[in-house]
Amino acid sequence: MPLRRVRFTFKTELIQRPVIYELGIKFGIVTNIRRAEVGQETGWVMLELEGAIEEIDRGLKWVASEGVEVSTLEGDILAG
Repeated sequence: MPLRRVRFTFKTELIQRPVIYELGIKFGIVTNIRRAEVGQETGWVMLELEGAIEEIDRGLKWVASEGVEVSTLEGDILAG
């Protein structure tokens, strides 16, 4: 299955919402959190997403439409 590495950046109003869980359920994507930092006002998460490429693309569009900033990552996301 295709694997994509991404970074989600959350605004204050989205920190408490289970967006990653919703992404997995709605689009059949396996999510693997590799790094994260969450504060009271902002947060970010580096993820590996595994699933059908069409569903990953649809899921990332949905996440962005919910107000989460989505960035594509390359390389080893644990290294830095």
